Amino acid sequence: MRHLFFLLLFFGLHQAALAQETEASGSLGLPGDNLNLYAALKLFQECKTLEEFEQKLNSEDQKLNNLDLDNDEKIDYIHVSDQVKDDVHNISLEVSINKDEKQTVAIFIVSKTGNNEVQIQVVGDEDLYGKDYIIEPNYDEKKQGTSNPGFAGNNQEQTYSSGEYETQTTTFVQVYSWPIIQYIYVPAYKPWYSPWYWNYYPSWWRSWRPQYWHWYYGYHYHWNYWYYGRYRRWNWYRYTSWHNWYYGSGSWRRRSVVYYSNYKVGKYRKTYSRPETASDGSASFKKLHPTAPTANKLPPIAKVPGFEPSKVKPVTPVTRPVSKPGKKPIVTKPSITKPVTKPITTKPTSKPGTKPTTTRPTTRPTTRPTGTRPAPRPTVPVTKPAGKPAVKPGGIKPKERI
Repeated sequence: MRHLFFLLLFFGLHQAALAQETEASGSLGLPGDNLNLYAALKLFQECKTLEEFEQKLNSEDQKLNNLDLDNDEKIDYIHVSDQVKDDVHNISLEVSINKDEKQTVAIFIVSKTGNNEVQIQVVGDEDLYGKDYIIEPNYDEKKQGTSNPGFAGNNQEQTYSSGEYETQTTTFVQVYSWPIIQYIYVPAYKPWYSPWYWNYYPSWWRSWRPQYWHWYYGYHYHWNYWYYGRYRRWNWYRYTSWHNWYYGSGSWRRRSVVYYSNYKVGKYRKTYSRPETASDGSASFKKLHPTAPTANKLPPIAKVPGFEPSKVKPVTPVTRPVSKPGKKPIVTKPSITKPVTKPITTKPTSKPGTKPTTTRPTTRPTTRPTGTRPAPRPTVPVTKPAGKPAVKPGGIKPKERI
């Protein structure tokens, strides 16, 4: 049993360190990169109510929301709603793609573990962040007396390209004291549901043009000392049955067909195409937060695999098949003259019009003399009608012979 514990401990340490190192130096390569869940958890900790949290989450001044899931070149409004199940608060972040569809972005899972003890995790929806993307505070498991296979130690220092910072831990009791946690566990609390919906938003909110991801990364890079000092990436769910419930029978997870189609054809890749804007994002942070600790310069920004601008071009050749079929019927086929000229100029004038009117009635009576066949012809009018003998004998009618 002890060997299993140390094995899980080692695996948890390795996975957590690898995940944080990857995120500190780059991106997930997924649309969720444009909503930093470390920053969202920091904002959640600082707010007093869910209404305030929704308002600040959508504030342009916070520079936290950079999502454009409906691909209209405008920032989407994020709706915050609290679904309570078995005394567990599932605070969802959703985006309206159109009047009929919503897409869940992330969930804040808040559950009580005892008297005045609360644990919280932020889970990015798999459609935007991939499988099991979990962020939580740096819990001090030793003081809480609970086992944790991924526990990374107390007050350990971790080094990133921006310098060293000290990891600060917290307990379930300390999390319970957060103002917003106190708010949702008041006995008279009624679950908050965002009153806004598609094309109907608060008067104070105006959408703005989204930034490229590199700009967004350059801005939030200077908050890493806070993000990774107080929060961490985790690899298992503290509320054990939550995953099966949410992705299985959970009825309030929202998925948009439009979002999935946009993702499949690569419409969200264009946000990764401007690495030079990272310095502009860094400069914006330093201007707005002159007293915050910042790095002297940004680290080299690696290209996001599969998201280079050159790989966006294969989406456009859809226009080629549209032009080719339209040319042949319009330019060539209607101008063919063969079926029109033949019946008019050649055949109808020579053959059908000569025989009945011009040749037989005028030429034959003059060339053949009367009386050339005197012997056989007298017997013809007796057996047959007078039709045929009237033509050949040279104009003699049947009455004259009788």
